[in-house]
Amino acid sequence: MKNLTRVPGILHGGDYNPEQWPEHVWAEDARLMREAGVTMVTVGVFSWARLQTGPDTWDFGWFDRLLDLLHAHGIAVDLATATASPPAWLIRAHPGILPVTADGVRLEFGSRQHYCPSSPDYRAAALRLTRTLAERYAHHPALALWHIHNEYGDHVTECFCARSAAHFRTWLTERYGTVDALNHAWGTAFWSQHYTAYEEIEPPRTAPGPVNPTQLLDWRRFCSDALLECHRAEREALRELSPGTPATTNFMSMFKALDYWEWARHEDFVSDDAYPDPADPHAHVNAALNYDLMRSLKGGRPWLLLEQAPSAVSWRPVNVPKRPGLQRLWSLQALARGADGIMYFQWRASRAGAEKYHSAMLPHRGTASRGWRETVRFGTELARLGSVAGATTTTADVAVLLDWDSWWALEAEDHPSARMRWRDLLRPWYAALHTRAVTVDFVPPHADPTGYRAVLAPNLHLLRPEDAARITAYVHGGGHFVCGPFSGVVDGHDHIHDGGAPGPLRELLGVSVDEFWPIPDGTTVPLASGARATLWSEWIEPEGPDTEVMDTYASGELTGRPAVTRHRHGSGTAWYTGAHLGDSIATVLGPALRAAGVRPVLDVPEGVEATVRTGEHGSHLFVLNHLDRTTHTPLTGPWATGATDLLTGKAVHDHLDLGPLGAAVLRLPPHPGETGK
Repeated sequence: MKNLTRVPGILHGGDYNPEQWPEHVWAEDARLMREAGVTMVTVGVFSWARLQTGPDTWDFGWFDRLLDLLHAHGIAVDLATATASPPAWLIRAHPGILPVTADGVRLEFGSRQHYCPSSPDYRAAALRLTRTLAERYAHHPALALWHIHNEYGDHVTECFCARSAAHFRTWLTERYGTVDALNHAWGTAFWSQHYTAYEEIEPPRTAPGPVNPTQLLDWRRFCSDALLECHRAEREALRELSPGTPATTNFMSMFKALDYWEWARHEDFVSDDAYPDPADPHAHVNAALNYDLMRSLKGGRPWLLLEQAPSAVSWRPVNVPKRPGLQRLWSLQALARGADGIMYFQWRASRAGAEKYHSAMLPHRGTASRGWRETVRFGTELARLGSVAGATTTTADVAVLLDWDSWWALEAEDHPSARMRWRDLLRPWYAALHTRAVTVDFVPPHADPTGYRAVLAPNLHLLRPEDAARITAYVHGGGHFVCGPFSGVVDGHDHIHDGGAPGPLRELLGVSVDEFWPIPDGTTVPLASGARATLWSEWIEPEGPDTEVMDTYASGELTGRPAVTRHRHGSGTAWYTGAHLGDSIATVLGPALRAAGVRPVLDVPEGVEATVRTGEHGSHLFVLNHLDRTTHTPLTGPWATGATDLLTGKAVHDHLDLGPLGAAVLRLPPHPGETGK
């Protein structure tokens, strides 16, 4: 597979904000970038006010000089469209651009992302700026990538103004056609919410009590689509005026507000902003989860880590820095899981503004700082890993189903428990796979799961019958399926399925849910196996002689009742856990994965992560030690006899001993005539 951009090797660099510095500093920056092994920087993200100083006045001279300087030093440019922060003159000329909250408060200028996604004035101004930049710089030799906007939805995911209301009504009309169809979908017979015309419909603003749940679900869909319309308008302009240059926008890991399955369809490649918390001992597991999602969004293609912190961030209540070696380890983790570039926010630490305490590749203390030394050392190491670029992660045996519609529906109000949150349900399932060094793909429920040995659904609260039929056919053909609680409850309109949960999965799972039985805060319920349930349990009834009870509740109101079941369906097997088991889910996944024939990348000790990337330059085994002590990892197969550690240049045999936060990238050259995949 070719590189993400025309820049060879692994991309290395960060956000560069030269408008914050006198121009004489730029030459020093360019020189130091070369010293640090920087190959590409992102420029222009927040430059709108400097580039366009009035409705018809532009200042490109400084920007021309900047791009020329970078090109002269061999540094490529990821050029932002600069549309994430409208300038003050535009806001004062068109105050309707400012977003409005559900309580009717109009948010003010003075931060960023201060715009209504549906505002025609914002959209016109953003598109004009994008086109002007593309017309001027499409053929500049420094240009390697277009960076559209910045972190869509980070601060403003929705607006409740009159223009947004009109846009919402248009969206609903296109979705449902007739008002009668909308009334059916929204269940407006409840609480006398019936509509006789679309003009009667408003966004789900603050109301006296609970708002119609399907209206809220459609609002989530609409808000994601409204921001995507903004993105697509800029993307189409770039495609017209700068053909052949790739474009991306920076996602924010597993972000609830935007349906990244749909967004990814419009990206040339996926890029991500990732900020694991150094104070969290499990941060590397959550990061791996997010990186597997980024890789999965484009079907396994390499992606770009566009932002991360070199050390501390500035926006948590307590901003813990990364201890020595952690920035290197976590960057290698992104590479291990499919990234073809390691970028940062930001290059030079700011002296003013809301992010002046955010770390940088070049900290406030300059080249005398620890951070700068780590920047330079890692840039040298990245240059040794060029053969990884373009390689794909080894084929995954396991798929995890992820659906934004279901996520939104799951976390709606007035449910049996407000504690059932998608990411909290997912994490222990993923952690059990991560511990076993099992490669994971995320897939949407409408995708064909054929080819995976096992498919996992920690939760599918909203499930359409056609998607359930696809899962059922997969199991019938020999697949292995493990389903978590509170699944198959509602359809695409957020209506309860006939007969209750698990709805269209009832025949496949061989159970019915008689009643949901949430577990109070601070309480756990033991199971006969020794596992413990937390947050959630269910009164489930096995249906048919083929349903095996694999575990039962050992105390409480459900004592002796099934907690985990297994049902053979056709040539395959479906497991159901009627309780949230937290870390105890490993007791279910272990047997299920073994039965499916799932094997790890490598048998690794606790705290060690292993993945493989394969491409035209051979296979690369990443082994990462996330512990503060030395680990011993036996090597098997070809890795034990003929691999070279690209980080040290040394041959490796039989085993790897990695020091605290240590890492190795082992390379096996392709066999003669083999080009990888």
